Amino acid sequence: MIVGKRKSTFALLFSLRGSVLPHIYPRILVVMAFAALLVAIDLHLGGLQHTATGTFAVFGVALSLFLGFRNNAAYERWWEARRLWGQLVADSRSLARESALFLDDPDARQQVLRHTLAFLHLHRLNLRKLPPDDAARPWITDALPTSAHPPCAALDAMAEVLRTERQADRLDGFGAKALDERLSSLALAQAGCERIATTPLPFVYSLLVYRTSVLYCLLVPLGLVEASGWLTPLIVGIIAYIFFGLSEVTEELENPFGQTVNGLPLDALCRVVEIGLMPKLGLPAPDPLQPVDSYLS
Repeated sequence: MIVGKRKSTFALLFSLRGSVLPHIYPRILVVMAFAALLVAIDLHLGGLQHTATGTFAVFGVALSLFLGFRNNAAYERWWEARRLWGQLVADSRSLARESALFLDDPDARQQVLRHTLAFLHLHRLNLRKLPPDDAARPWITDALPTSAHPPCAALDAMAEVLRTERQADRLDGFGAKALDERLSSLALAQAGCERIATTPLPFVYSLLVYRTSVLYCLLVPLGLVEASGWLTPLIVGIIAYIFFGLSEVTEELENPFGQTVNGLPLDALCRVVEIGLMPKLGLPAPDPLQPVDSYLS
C-alpha cells in the first residue's frame, strides 16, 4: 500500500509510484498510433467517413457508468478485506486479554498467544500463496505448515489448549465459552478473507470492459478527426488513459491481498499484533514496519 504525506500538485502530475500508467502505456501508445494513422489517411488520402461526436458521447457515458459500477464493486472488496483484517487485529488483542483473565496456567497462556501469532502469519501467507518467511517462522511449529490448511491448524491447536485446560479444571465454563467465541470470531474473519481471495469478480465483466474500451478508443478518432486534426491522437490518448486506467485500477483492487502497490499491508498488520502480544510473552515489542519508498507491505 502506498502511504506517506500527500505530494505537491506538481509532483502528483508526474508521479509513477502507485500509478497504473506503467501497466497501460503500451495500450495507450497503440491506440494513439492508430489514431495518428487515421488522421494521416484522412488528411492525405481522404475518404474516411466522419461520425458525429454525439454518438461517441452517448457511447462514452454508457461505458463510464459500467466502469464506475465495476470499480465500485472492486473497491467494496478492498474495503471489506481491510475491515476483516481490522477485526482480526482487534480479536487477537482481545484473545490475549481474555487468556490472561481466564487461563491460570502461564504455559497455556503462552501457547495461546504463540498460536495466535502463528495463525495470523499463516493466514497472511495463505492469502498470498507464499511459503513461510522469516517473519512467520518464530511462531510456527513444525506440524502447522504441513497440514492441509495451516491457518485452521493453528486455530485447532488453540482449541486443543483450551480443551486440555478445561478437562484439567483450570478453565471454568464461562471462560471456555468466552475464549471459544473469540476463536469463532477469528475463524469468521478468516473465512471472509478467503471468500474474497477465492471469488474474483465475474470474468465476463473484465472481458466486456476491456473489449468495449478498446473498441471505443479505436473508433473515437472518426468523431474527432474533422474538428481536431492532428490533435486527435493526443485526445484519444487522454481518453484511453481514463478508460484503461480505471479498468487497471479495478484489476488491482479486486485482489486486495496481492503484493501490489495498492494491496493491503498484511505484513504491517501482523506486526501491529506482534507489538501488542509479544510483551505478554516476555519479549520486547518490535518496531512498527516503516514504508520503503512510500510502500508499506
